[in-house]
This record gives sequence, structure tokens and C-alpha cells, in this order.
Amino acid sequence: MITALRLKGNWVVKGYMQVLTTVPSADEGVALARSIASERLAAGVQIIGPIRSLYWWQGSLRDGEEWQLVIKTRQPLLAALESHIKANHSYETPEIVAIEIVAGSAEYLDWISEETRRIDAS
Repeated sequence: MITALRLKGNWVVKGYMQVLTTVPSADEGVALARSIASERLAAGVQIIGPIRSLYWWQGSLRDGEEWQLVIKTRQPLLAALESHIKANHSYETPEIVAIEIVAGSAEYLDWISEETRRIDAS
């Protein structure tokens, strides 16, 4: 369960996460985003791209096009989300980076809670 700390005004903190991953195509991004949202592992997923990525992989510098998924979720769902991404991703080692949302509007964070709460009952 999320415990929220209300700040001055309408800002709330605690227990909300933004998770980033990248995929090699728009189609894979849509499929992964749809499966994440359908499983209620996130309230929403944005697909940004194409982006250009330069990265080291297996001893060589790669330069490629990717699409970034920005996933809005709650901290208790991170392990299940990580497992889901790994099971449904084409990369051998997909990027999975979780960033704590240090503050957000109460209404928006309530929306994340409401839309991901359904998984808690399973």
C-alpha cells in the first residue's frame, strides 16, 4: 500500500516510480506497452521515438535507432514489472531503470494508484 506524504499545496510523494526501457522498433514498443498496461503493471506508458542511441555492447560501440518507453507505476509493482519486461523483450539485456517520482500532483498520483490497484487483488 502506498503511503503518501502531502506537501504544501497539492503535491504528494512516496512510492511512485517512472521506469524506462528502450526497444528496437515502434511495433515492439506498442506491443510491450500494451502488455504492461493490460496487466495493470502501470497506469500508463508513453512511447517516445525514434531516438538515436550510442552504447557499448559486446565490445563494440553501437549506433542505432530505438524507442523509449516511459512507464508510470508504483514501487510495489517493480519486481513484477521487471519480470514482465524481461519475459517480453527482444533484447538479451534490456534497459530497466526505475526512477523515484519525488513529488507529483495528488490527482495524477491518485490516478496511478487507482489504475494499478487492480493487480493487488489478484
